[in-house]
Amino acid sequence: MNELKGKKFVASYSSGKDSTLSIYKAIQSGMIPMALIMTYNTDRERSWFHGISSQVIQKLETSMNLPITLIKTSGEDYEKNFEKELLSQKSAGAEVCVFGDIDLEEHLAWCSTRCQNAGLQPSFPLWQKSRRQAVLEFLEAGFTTHITVVDTERMSPDYLGQPLTPALIASMEKDNIDVCGENGEYHTFVTGGPLFKTSLGIKFSAPIPRGKYLTLEVE
Repeated sequence: MNELKGKKFVASYSSGKDSTLSIYKAIQSGMIPMALIMTYNTDRERSWFHGISSQVIQKLETSMNLPITLIKTSGEDYEKNFEKELLSQKSAGAEVCVFGDIDLEEHLAWCSTRCQNAGLQPSFPLWQKSRRQAVLEFLEAGFTTHITVVDTERMSPDYLGQPLTPALIASMEKDNIDVCGENGEYHTFVTGGPLFKTSLGIKFSAPIPRGKYLTLEVE
């Protein structure tokens, strides 16, 4: 990423560990953050995939001292609205969009096409890292995170609410679970670390079943 040093970037942000680490690494490489962008499900009034409320998003924005722009969209218009926001960020001065993808080629292609159509350069700071290496690097950087969504068909509900630690990673490996959750086994909510200037002041709800998923609301 050295060739991107000094460039202004926006980042696709979910509140999870991979997108958070990618933002951290982009800043460490000398890139300049302008804003974070987060897709927001207009039907559920929660962020896509991680299900974060607008109130918690405001807490994240305050704690990180970075503006978070919500891309409010249905599933049908997701791609179009994502590109529309990238174009807006480019007009505001962004040169690069950072993503937290690790090794899924279809994600790489989708993100790269959206950036190409908007005239931005895509950046993937975690690309081709081993999944284990990515999650350990996240912890070694000083971040803290909790598991907030579990696919109960792929892993035990006992993992829900657990802080991600080297010991928990070892337990996942023993249970033959992808330690990064790249196939949707689990999602996380990052609660602290070097990007956060102040405490988030959040709490987690009791477990809520949603089909095959067991989730915690972040409040």
